[in-house]
Amino acid sequence: MKKSTPLTVATTGLGLGLLLAVAVPLSASAHVSVTPAATAAGSYTVLTFAVPHGCDGSATTSIAIDIPESILSVTPTINPNWDVAKVMTPLATPATNAHGEATTERVGQVVYTAKTALADGYRDTFALSLQLPADAAGTNLDFPVLQSCETGSTNWNEIPAEGADEDSVEHPAPSIAVTDAVETEGHGNPAGAVDTASSDASGSDASGSASGSSDDVLARVLGIGGLVVGAVGVVIAVVATRRARSV
Repeated sequence: MKKSTPLTVATTGLGLGLLLAVAVPLSASAHVSVTPAATAAGSYTVLTFAVPHGCDGSATTSIAIDIPESILSVTPTINPNWDVAKVMTPLATPATNAHGEATTERVGQVVYTAKTALADGYRDTFALSLQLPADAAGTNLDFPVLQSCETGSTNWNEIPAEGADEDSVEHPAPSIAVTDAVETEGHGNPAGAVDTASSDASGSDASGSASGSSDDVLARVLGIGGLVVGAVGVVIAVVATRRARSV
């Protein structure tokens, strides 16, 4: 039986580390996602939707984001690579908006249409500024997304059963958990907090980089861990080789 050399062990460890570093982030970003994953009832926030791939290899041509009925107004962030439109929906009962004005319609959907189709294997983000309902604490708000491609489409609209995670369905709808309201000052922002709706208005890329989903964080941690494993293997091999030469 052939005996493994220290260099072989080190190479194997480094290879496994690199494989883990690459494979974990790819698997963690398979779904259309939204960040932040949770935010306070009644607060103003910027939700960033990330599209990490096409439809079975086909390039993405449009992204249509459904807005929950409890949200009246949405301000989409301009993405220079896409045309954007708000689709208005009549309200069954007139409501009062954030400015105290009566309104008979709301933003039912936001549609981004690609100027040039987004090739499979490339990622883009879409940021929406909005106010969450004040009475939504303790609930989840779902934002189904229809991803249309040059060939076919994917409807990210499945809602996991209560208590199950998004991996229990094939095409989960992006969702956020609404937490209890916090004390606010001016424009509904938490006391002492930065107005994210204003600070992120410079573009979807900025808002996408400013916020990260829990899946992305976990993927990065595991990826770094994989690299560390490989590096440790190299160190062990070097030490073992030096000891063998000194004997």
